[in-house]
Amino acid sequence: MRAVFGLVLIIGVALAGGAVYMAREYITENQAKLALERQLREEALANAKVEVVPTVDVIVSNRALRYGEKLIPEDVRTVQWPENAIPEGSFLDMTVLFPETGDNERFVLRAMEKDEALMAVKVTAPGQSAGLTSQLKKGMRAFAISVDVASGVSGFLRPGDSVDVYWTGSLRGAVDGAAGEITRLIQTNIELIAVDQTAGSDITGATIARTVTVAATPEQIAALAQAQNTGRLSLALVGVQDETVASAIEVDQRKLLGIQEAAPVQMIEEEEVCTIKTRRGGEMVVTQIPCTN
Repeated sequence: MRAVFGLVLIIGVALAGGAVYMAREYITENQAKLALERQLREEALANAKVEVVPTVDVIVSNRALRYGEKLIPEDVRTVQWPENAIPEGSFLDMTVLFPETGDNERFVLRAMEKDEALMAVKVTAPGQSAGLTSQLKKGMRAFAISVDVASGVSGFLRPGDSVDVYWTGSLRGAVDGAAGEITRLIQTNIELIAVDQTAGSDITGATIARTVTVAATPEQIAALAQAQNTGRLSLALVGVQDETVASAIEVDQRKLLGIQEAAPVQMIEEEEVCTIKTRRGGEMVVTQIPCTN
């Protein structure tokens, strides 16, 4: 009996050990599969995130630059820039930015922050100064307009802004029957290139200017000069994203106050009647006759 009990015990222990071994193998195998799947998934995600983007050397500012500063090689450096996101007009070659022959001095035309891409519109041409002449496009001229706190938009004008120009004056002597003053829009979207003697765009705070300088065509300048000498000019600041073109605008005192001009009274002409008087005895007789005139 004891032998049978011992045999059963041994068989039970063997079966239990076999079950434990098989369970351990199963768990180990499953953990290995899970680890492999996790590794493959992480590798797939890493491959999906890593995308090779072609880059190009672009010249950027090595420090903050302000208007009028002389640009030297120590002020710039090259960085890798995504090829499909290079700003138009950027410099890609140091020999182009600083030519080895001739006068290669350049000056800053627009304020730039550190690591900002250098573009042709932000610096002068080699050997060119940073004066107003460098900011005038072909066919444009510089013209100064006198302003004050009211006409100069309370000092919030900056070089690079665009303004509409309004003229206020009287048409007496210029138009028959004209009376009172009128205000008329005479020029639209005129670019400011200087405020007083400052041509840089890095002005901080409101500045009460006495003059502003605009870039305009010779025809526009003739109109502005005539308007400035015959009346008062006022400037209206145009928004950065405003692309609308203002139509002809004119306001006089009647339109401002909503007064409608009365229609002229039509005079009714009375028909002319011609008569002669004839005395018949003691009676005076009036006879109608055709008018000869």
